Order: sequence, then C-alpha cells, then structure tokens
Amino acid sequence: MQTRPQRVAHKAMGWLLVGLCLLAGPVFAQRVEGDRAAAQGAYETEVAVRNQTDGEREKAFARALAQALTNVTGDRGVAQRPGVRDELGKAKDYVAGYDYRQDEGVSATGAPSFQTTLVVRFKQQDVDDLVAMLGLPSWPQPRAKPVLWLGIDDGSGPRLVGLGQYNAAKSIMDQAKRRGFALGLPAGNAAEQAAVGAIWRGDTGAIAALSKRYSPPVQLIGKLQRGATGWSADWLLVDHGKLLSSWQTVNADARRAMAGGADGAADAMFKRYAKASADGLPGVYRVHVLGIRNADDYLRLAGYLESISVVKRVIPIAATPAGLDLDLELVSGVANFARYVNRGGVMMTTTDLATEGVPAQGVTFQMSGG
Repeated sequence: MQTRPQRVAHKAMGWLLVGLCLLAGPVFAQRVEGDRAAAQGAYETEVAVRNQTDGEREKAFARALAQALTNVTGDRGVAQRPGVRDELGKAKDYVAGYDYRQDEGVSATGAPSFQTTLVVRFKQQDVDDLVAMLGLPSWPQPRAKPVLWLGIDDGSGPRLVGLGQYNAAKSIMDQAKRRGFALGLPAGNAAEQAAVGAIWRGDTGAIAALSKRYSPPVQLIGKLQRGATGWSADWLLVDHGKLLSSWQTVNADARRAMAGGADGAADAMFKRYAKASADGLPGVYRVHVLGIRNADDYLRLAGYLESISVVKRVIPIAATPAGLDLDLELVSGVANFARYVNRGGVMMTTTDLATEGVPAQGVTFQMSGG
C-alpha cells in the first residue's frame, strides 16, 4: 500500500506528464500513406514537406540525406564539411524508397491542423561509401547508451524521471535516436528517487555510484526547471567518472529544452570518440591517366572529375602519348577517391593501394571505353 507522501509524489508526476504533453502545442494523430509509419534506424529519416510534388520531394531528399549523415557519423555539422553539399544535391541517387505520412490534429486555437511528412529510406552501402569517400569523421558503432538521470521541477519540487515515467522524457529519448544513439532510464526505485537532490547539486559522484548497476558507466545528468520566462535545463555528461561536457538549454517549450540534452550529449561523445579513416587525409595527389585516345576522351574525363565531390581542383601537369598527368586536390585521400571512381565506369585504378599504399610517383588510372 502506498503511503500518503508516495501518493502525492505520484500524483504530482502525473500532472507533470500531462503538463509536458500540453506544452508541446498541437497533438497529432497519424494517417499513413505507404507501408511504413515512421523512420526506423540511422538510414531512414523523415522531414516535413509542404506538399507531395516532385520538386518539393527532391528538395526534401537533400534535407533527409543530411539527417541520415548526421545519424551515421554522429556529427551535427556534417552538412558543412567539404564535399557534402555537392552530394546533397544528388540525394535522389541515394534513395532506396520513400513514403508519406499525413499527421492530423488540432492546433492550440482549436482549428484543424495538418502536416505532411516524407519518410525516406536510403541505401545503406551507398551512404557508407559516401562517408568513406569524403573521409568524414565518424562516431563508431556500437555507441554508448548513457543512463539519463533527469530531474524535473515544475514549481512543486524536483522529481526524478524513472522508467515508469518514460513519456515524460520522450522528447529527449526521440532526439537521441535522431542523433544516432540511445538513452536508458533508471528503474526509479526509492533510493534512486532520493537521488534527485544529488542531481540538483550536480553531485556526479553520487549519481555514478547509483549507476553502477547499469552499463555502460556513462551518465547524462539533467535538471529541468520552470522559470518566469520558460524552461531551462542544466546538463552534465559523465563518462567513466570523467566530466566530458556541461551545457544549458533554454526554451519556452519544456520538451525542446529537454531535447537539447540529447544534442549536447551527442556533440560531446562525437568529439570524444569520432575517428576519420586513415585513407582520408586531404591534400594534392599526383595521378596518371592512361587510355585517353582523343579530345572526346579528354572532355569526358574532365567532366567526370568535375562531377566528383571529393575533387576540389584539377591541375594538368603533362600530356604525352603514354597518358595524362594530373595533380588532384582532394578533400579526402586518394584511396577514397580510387574506391569511388572504381565503381563509376569512367576510369579504373591499376595501382593496388591496399598492398602498395600511395606510391611516391603517383597513382595510375585507366580510362574505360566511352
């Protein structure tokens, strides 16, 4: 049987859950067009669209691919890295399939509200090849699943969000999934409920001690509280007892302030764990191209090199009956460039980079028949 303080605490948390839902604004029900309701996994993303026209869909593909690359690499700023913008313009080539979802609901004013969402499924191997080709730093899989120690104070005193109050933390759990990792919640037993005081004090040692029953030893500690102008959340990310990062998120919407915890955690873990391929060093590389028979072949080669996002600049060096020497300024290494062109049908490498590495005299390619 519950004591009166327990009943009061549970009632307060119940009101808090309702409040968080109301603060979000419109509540939507889903009507699905196609065979899937929502994005699943790192290579499936969803973006809002204004309509279902071809032009709107193609623009949305670029936004969806940027989100997929964020999921796969863990890098929120991946769209600004060299070469990525060009590939976003070719996003349609990476699409395996798509569906639309129509969300219907009632706005805060009581008027009907509608939102069309495009759910895009990308070709996993092609996206992985793109990450490798551009030498993008990537947060390796499998990724840590931090325990979320979240305390919320709506004005009636702080409460811990445990597993039984999952819906109260749904916005941060969903945002973590969008950033390519997962969060876990503590069970919420009496000892853990009492730890909300440690959360409010920023006592990472006490929280780490409680987290010993969970794995891995990574904690995301947050205190979300309502102020005069909205909600603020203070965050600490602790990894194996070491404070990796601290930050604050502020928003009039409690769920948005809460979701900022997932973004900060992802940014900190990406900074700590992301690795770039050893083949991905940018620079200028000498290449020899054989099999150029005439001006048409040369123009075909020039056009092809111009279309490759990893190539920043082409510098002709020498042309002889034996072939053409070029210096290529690449945003990634020549090995990544070679892997890309080997599947393009225009030129093929004749140098075995896997065993020879990058020869000092340059890498040789052979033009294919046009």
